[in-house]
Amino acid sequence: MSGDPQALGAFIRRHREKITPLQAGLSTAGRRRTSGLRREELAMLSGVSGTWITWIEQGRPVRPSWPTLDRLGKVLQLSHAERQHLFHLAGKTDPQTELRPSAVPPSLLHILHTLQYPAYVLDRYWNAGAWNGAAATHFLDWLPASPVSGEKLPNLLEFLLLHPNARHFVDDWESRCRRLVAEFRADVGKHLDDPEMLRRIAELQSQSPTFAALWSAQDVVEREGGLRVFQHPIQGRVTYEQSTLLPAAHTDLKLVILLPYPHAKAGQTESQDLFIPEPLRIGHGFGDQ
Repeated sequence: MSGDPQALGAFIRRHREKITPLQAGLSTAGRRRTSGLRREELAMLSGVSGTWITWIEQGRPVRPSWPTLDRLGKVLQLSHAERQHLFHLAGKTDPQTELRPSAVPPSLLHILHTLQYPAYVLDRYWNAGAWNGAAATHFLDWLPASPVSGEKLPNLLEFLLLHPNARHFVDDWESRCRRLVAEFRADVGKHLDDPEMLRRIAELQSQSPTFAALWSAQDVVEREGGLRVFQHPIQGRVTYEQSTLLPAAHTDLKLVILLPYPHAKAGQTESQDLFIPEPLRIGHGFGDQ
């Protein structure tokens, strides 16, 4: 991630000038030319030199570390959005952005359960944290209709790689495995300092030779939508178009939606027509109120 030293310097200076000594816990005795913090005051409170503050405000490429940015953010009393912007301008990832996995917020649950077609929420480990009844009906071997509180959350990769029925259920299973493991590597790159993430990756490597081989291939691709074909044990061959939405305030969550594929592929014969599933009644999936 590349930063923008000029924009970073301007941002820090602007917020330094907005914070009063009283807000920063300093004495206001004596005459002051400015109502905001002086450079040397910001430097003292942030544990850096006054020269360093001058350089960074001048837009010099001083490359601040994340602990220094953390202290600056606290002294300048930045909001969550402002703190994220500070780290972005410095070309850094804020390690406090997602120290703990996000819980599925009520607003996302509401969206999930208003959908009439299969939809589920994945967390950073690709556990299904919530899903609707249509998803439970579609993913019979993965998502239970009535999950028990306290049980281990169903994991997408574990289902795909370890469940004996996944090979038949997921069309072109080998290609989907290759794609999903590459997407997972891209997705978890920012969480590799999470001990639980490392434990889960090691566990999958030991349990699945397929995952171990694909993980060692070091392939990385962005998550994308598109057609998803399944061999459903009741409905037969069904095709959906998958879309993935990322909540702005919970970036380690993903809302995955499977919508009916409206048209057969060009050149498809009548006998190859794809089954368009009817809307499924939404039942009581995980997280129902």
